[in-house]
Amino acid sequence: MTYVYTTRIYYQDTDAAGIVYHANYLAIAERARTEALREMGAPHSQLIAEFGVMFVVHRANLHYQRPARIDELVRVETEFTEVSGATVTLRQNFIRDNDSLVVLELRLGCARVSDGRAARIPRAFAARLKI
Repeated sequence: MTYVYTTRIYYQDTDAAGIVYHANYLAIAERARTEALREMGAPHSQLIAEFGVMFVVHRANLHYQRPARIDELVRVETEFTEVSGATVTLRQNFIRDNDSLVVLELRLGCARVSDGRAARIPRAFAARLKI
């Protein structure tokens, strides 16, 4: 299933030329992932409160294809592609009109809030991560 998050590109997202600064795609992607999890019935706050674990970024690969610019509307399509014992793999595509701008491939690890050590994704929570 694909989850869609639409946002406008603001001045704070850009460099002096009005183009999204490369690292800011990660912040926008984080917001899109948070909203996708919320739509799935699996918000971060619940993961922390009920199970004492959180997701952390383990690996990120960004493929920059075209720039996003100030004031443009950008759609971020998030698709969870794999859920295994302690990791979640997903793909996020930044799109303007029908043009792909940036593709982000990401692996999240599940870690205990108490000490940051790796933990299995709780079954009850993993069941909400619809693939």
